[in-house]
Amino acid sequence: MSHNGIKVLVVEDEILIGLMLAKNLRSAGYTVGQVATMGEEAIERADIERPDVILMDVTLAGDINGIEAARQIRVRYGTPVIIFSGYSDSVFLEQAKKADPVAVLSKTGPFTDIIAAIEKAVG
Repeated sequence: MSHNGIKVLVVEDEILIGLMLAKNLRSAGYTVGQVATMGEEAIERADIERPDVILMDVTLAGDINGIEAARQIRVRYGTPVIIFSGYSDSVFLEQAKKADPVAVLSKTGPFTDIIAAIEKAVG
């Protein structure tokens, strides 16, 4: 399946994970720019690049975490956000819901879950 034309913004403070994720998304046919590492940068890049969907880690460098960055992006631009994290406890899940994400995924989950969430977000 071709995903040409779908722009994905990857936001991940662990740069190696972000680069690997971006590479895998490009291999799947998505358009992916540079990986953002801070919440503030994610908001700025969402404004400039206008991605179709954002893959957002929760723990980020800077003053704004991924949940708050995702919330601000949804309010300002309406861009669908997929939150992915190593956390899975109930307190985290309640916080993540405040960002109104398309999906909340585990970083350790299969890559096919990310593809499915992106397709749900843009479909």
